Amino acid sequence: MSVKISVLDNGVTVITDEMSHLGTASLGIWVGAGARDEQEDEHGISHLLEHMAFKGTRRRSARRIAEEIEQVGGDINAATSVEQTTYNVRVLGEDVGLGIDILADILTEPAFAPDELEREKNVIVQEIGAVMDTPDDLVFDLFQEQAFPGQSVGRSILGTPDTVRAFSRDQLGAYLGRTYRGPRMVVAAAGAVEHDRLVEEAGQRLKIIAPATKPELPQATYGGGTRLLARDLEQVHVLLGLEGCSFKDPEYHAVQVLANVLGGGMSSRLFQDVREDRGLCYSIYAFHWSYQDTGLFGVYAGTDTGDVEELSNAVIDQILDTAETVTELEVARAKAQMKVGLLAALESSGARADQLARQILGFGRVIPVEEIVARVDAVDVAGVRRAAQGLIGRGRPTLTAIGPGGGLEPAARAVERLKVH
Repeated sequence: MSVKISVLDNGVTVITDEMSHLGTASLGIWVGAGARDEQEDEHGISHLLEHMAFKGTRRRSARRIAEEIEQVGGDINAATSVEQTTYNVRVLGEDVGLGIDILADILTEPAFAPDELEREKNVIVQEIGAVMDTPDDLVFDLFQEQAFPGQSVGRSILGTPDTVRAFSRDQLGAYLGRTYRGPRMVVAAAGAVEHDRLVEEAGQRLKIIAPATKPELPQATYGGGTRLLARDLEQVHVLLGLEGCSFKDPEYHAVQVLANVLGGGMSSRLFQDVREDRGLCYSIYAFHWSYQDTGLFGVYAGTDTGDVEELSNAVIDQILDTAETVTELEVARAKAQMKVGLLAALESSGARADQLARQILGFGRVIPVEEIVARVDAVDVAGVRRAAQGLIGRGRPTLTAIGPGGGLEPAARAVERLKVH
C-alpha cells in the first residue's frame, strides 16, 4: 500500500495514496461535522455553509474560483451529510498545489458577501421545494425524522425555508469556527500526488485552522413509530425500517450482508418476490445507514394504492423469514457483491481518497483492504440470522408513507406485525 499519513501542528491529518499509473489527482478536505452538529436555531446551516464555500473569498470572487479550476481542466464540488462535509477537486497532478490553495482559501477566508448569501439562501429554498415535490425523496426525510425525533441527527440536511432565510453571515462564521477544527479535518488525495509536497502546502494554507476539538455530540436516541402523509399521487411511497447499528458495531458487516440479501440486487429476496413474482413495484431495495453511534435499516418501494397491503406484508414476511432461513448461498452471494464494490472503489482515485478520509474520521486509522475483506469473509449464516433477529427483537419499527390517503392505512396495519416479535 502506498498510503502515507502526516498530522499538522493544528491536528489536521494529511493522507495520500500515490497511484503512479494516473495523471490526475483527486483531492479534498473532509470535515467531521455535518447536519448533526447543528444547534436548534442552526437547522440547515451546514448545507448553507457548503454552498457558500464557492461564492467567494477575500482573494477570489465566485467567478474566479470557477475560472481558475476550470482553466486547468479541473472540477470542484462539495457535499453535506449528517456527520461530515466534503470539499473536493480533481486536477492534473501538476495542479495539486492550485487545488489545495483553492480548497484552503474557501474554508479559511470565506467572504460571505451579503448579496451572494441572499442569492444562495434562495437557491436552497428552491432545493427544499424540489424535495417537497418529490415524494420518493421526501419519504426518506420523514423516515429519518421519525426514527430520531427532536434531534439534529433526525432533521433534514437542507433545513426549512424559515431557518435558511434567517441565517446571517455572523452565524455562518460562528458555526464554521466552532465545528471546523483541526483534529476533525482530513486532507486526502489519491492519484498523481506527492505526499511531502502536499503536506508542506496544506501546512501553510491551513495553519489558521484552530487546533481545538469540536464539541461532543449527544448520544442519538432512536424513536420509531409511524408517519403517514396524504398526497394526491399516482403511487404510495413506503419506507419501512428498524434501528440499525453504528459502523463501529461488531455486527456492522453482518447487517450489511443482511441488507444485500434482502434487497441488494436483482437476485435479492425482495426483488425476486415483490417485483419479479408478484409484480407489485418497479423499484424495491434495502439499505443500512450507519453513523458513529447508531444506524437505520430500511426497505423502500413505491406501489399502486391497491397493492400497498400485499406489498407491505410481503416485505415484512421476507424480513421475518430471512432472520430464520437465510442460506449459505445467499450469504456468499451478498459477500461477493460487497467485496467487488470495495475493490472496485480502489480503482477510482476519487473513491479512494474518500475512503481514506472517512476511515481516519471514523476510526482514527486507515483500515487495510485485507482487514475489511477478512471481516466480510467472517460473516456467516448464523451471524446474519443473529443480526436480523436483533433488529427485529427491538420491536420498534419506523414507517413513513406518502400517497393517496386510502392507500396509507394498510401499510400502518401491516407494520404492527413487527412490533410483537
